[in-house]
Amino acid sequence: MVHNPETIQECIEKARQRLYQIANSHTELMHPEVIRQSMILDELINEYNKAIRLNGKTPRDKSPGMR
Repeated sequence: MVHNPETIQECIEKARQRLYQIANSHTELMHPEVIRQSMILDELINEYNKAIRLNGKTPRDKSPGMR
């Protein structure tokens, strides 16, 4: 399902913040919850990239995969 890149970007930011929270609450990055949230973030970034390819432009010229 392809959404608006701006909408996906908002979801990416929320997922990234959640990943930081989960990672900070566990002593190891290989914890299953950390990995699961990382995979969610990866999927959102892939969805964003697909939406950009289909729309041909980036919102506000920002790429969520690079920080």
